Amino acid sequence: MGSLPKGDYSPTSHHLSMLQQTTNDNDANNHIVRSYHRSFNGFAAMITDQQREMLSKMDGVVSVFPSRMLQLQTTRSWDFIGFQESIQRNKTSESDVIIGVMDTGIWPESESFNDRGFGPIPKKWKGACKGGKNFTCNNKIIGARYYVKGQDSARDIHGHGTHTASTAAGIRVSDASFYGIAKGVARGGAPSARIASYSVCASIGCPDHAILAAFDDAIADGVDLISISLGGVSPVPFDTDIIAIGSFHAMEKGILTINSAGNSAPIFVTFSVSPWLFSVAATTMDRRIIGKVLLGNGLTLTGKGINAFASNGTKIPVVHGKSASHLDCPSIEEAESCSASCMDPKRIKGNILFCRPRDGDVSSATAYGEFGLVFMSDGFLSMVVPSPILNLDSKAYDLALAYANSTTTPVAEILSSETFMNETAPIIADFSSRGPNTIIPEIMKPDISAPGVEILAAYSPLAPPSGNSIDKRSVKYNIESGTSMSCPHVAGIAAFVKAFHPDWSPAAIKSSIMTTAKPMNETYDKDREFAYGSGFVDPIRAINPGLVFDLSLDDYVNLLCSIGYDTAKVRRISGNNSTSCLSPSLHLPRPKDFNYPSIVTKVEPKKPFMVNFTRTVTNVGFANSTYTASVQQHAGMNITVVPNILKFKSLNEKQTFVVNVVGGGLNDIDKSLVSSSLLWTDGTHNVRSPIVAFV
Repeated sequence: MGSLPKGDYSPTSHHLSMLQQTTNDNDANNHIVRSYHRSFNGFAAMITDQQREMLSKMDGVVSVFPSRMLQLQTTRSWDFIGFQESIQRNKTSESDVIIGVMDTGIWPESESFNDRGFGPIPKKWKGACKGGKNFTCNNKIIGARYYVKGQDSARDIHGHGTHTASTAAGIRVSDASFYGIAKGVARGGAPSARIASYSVCASIGCPDHAILAAFDDAIADGVDLISISLGGVSPVPFDTDIIAIGSFHAMEKGILTINSAGNSAPIFVTFSVSPWLFSVAATTMDRRIIGKVLLGNGLTLTGKGINAFASNGTKIPVVHGKSASHLDCPSIEEAESCSASCMDPKRIKGNILFCRPRDGDVSSATAYGEFGLVFMSDGFLSMVVPSPILNLDSKAYDLALAYANSTTTPVAEILSSETFMNETAPIIADFSSRGPNTIIPEIMKPDISAPGVEILAAYSPLAPPSGNSIDKRSVKYNIESGTSMSCPHVAGIAAFVKAFHPDWSPAAIKSSIMTTAKPMNETYDKDREFAYGSGFVDPIRAINPGLVFDLSLDDYVNLLCSIGYDTAKVRRISGNNSTSCLSPSLHLPRPKDFNYPSIVTKVEPKKPFMVNFTRTVTNVGFANSTYTASVQQHAGMNITVVPNILKFKSLNEKQTFVVNVVGGGLNDIDKSLVSSSLLWTDGTHNVRSPIVAFV
């Protein structure tokens, strides 16, 4: 996407002219999907490969690439973070913060978006309420737009967008729950902030052209932050990554984009790897939802499951997948996993089904009219389903199966879910996508962790809470899990920080949240920093970090040049035809010296390494202050810092230091990652940076 030329220029007319030349069609409107003309210059169109090749050779064209289809990815969570309702807020300034939420739209009538007590819309807002059919904005939801073909409104019929928006900035709502489960006060991280909703997703997914259009509008509308809980499965080059391109333009205008890290662990690494994105992993919190099954022999087994169906003491017949399969089933294993190719609905209907689904996917085992489902999966993502459900670990499932096989008339009762105190939290969720960064290994991803498991937040009453069309329930609040839920937690925290520091750059806000994060217990996850980033969010400390690692547009451009991107590729991302990489004869900072809050190096297997990293910090704490460095030493690394004392005489003063890391050989089997941390402290502020060496 190119930058908009100055002066008298009509982007849409120019786009149609280019298409007309390329397609030889007198009416180019037959081909154009969308023209981007508010924040950057570009368009989406339906063309052939040959026409794409012709278009790419036209003067002034920065890049042409195919559109992809991206996918979507709290009563207790804010208290668990340490973000109590009683904290001191800058409410006046917070009410001027505008969060742009790119998702499935929003349900404007939800109590979480009531505008009681809100003042007029901020004067800086340049957007509009174009929510379409039967959609009304207010002083809380100040803007709405929709983009996907077939939509006639920004009204959320899927629930996901309402859930994420209320998590980020919903107002306080008492007695919220999902059928009595997780009952309490629902609220967002920045309840006084305003919301602008950009509906970019439909049931088929989230098309690239819609997402890019939303970035184009959101930047021009005047949002301060963008929360986007969606993405692909694995990383793609920055110059063809629509979220990377859109968020680069946002960063250039001083807007931080917060992005979910993805739900594809352990198969794929995180797709959210752009250094200007704030990539968020998902953790558990200290409230967990459990379920129980009472077997006919009196044995009660406990597992995971969100079951809101009332239990009246009636025992239901049990059928095992193996005995519920038809004669054409290819194998016993497929029968036991309740494979769709094996199940006989006549044998299942009205019974509780026992099975061991492959890869924990229960979708094929919840469509046969069964009364309920008891299954085994070690990596089950807690979810709402249209019938009673319980996930057991392997030991408990074997006990349940042994009972089912011990009698000709097995029965069971799935009890309603309960909540309990989870003292091991926070732990990274099994599904949360990990690093390393496969495009720039020296930039740690994900960046940060926040609650993303069993989050209660507002929902669309038109959307079945399980996402299954056979589910006829309608709810105002629903429980969901995913990095889609952790992302808006960080968006709310970023809005909280922005309210205290309205002039801070996106990099400074990001740094403040990363360097004040709480360290996580590495014993629970072998991927360590590549699972949880800099640690677990601590919003109270984030508003007063002491020092920040700041970055400018030129820093990002130089980074892209340093990893081998030529001028043409950088322009595909920046959209600025005046952007260019320096001559190869001139020195470019190496990626390891990019001024990121985390410090990462990739090393050769089984070889000793010695690496030095240069960083610059900006004083945002006390004018006269002295910071002393301390290092958490690790057996696999020896770390020194030069200088190890930084003395500041004024605010916004910058000082540079070097971190030297020396280590023995790592291998790619049982010791592929070692990590430590650097802590700068002046007695009041603690500025922490993780240090990671990996194969």
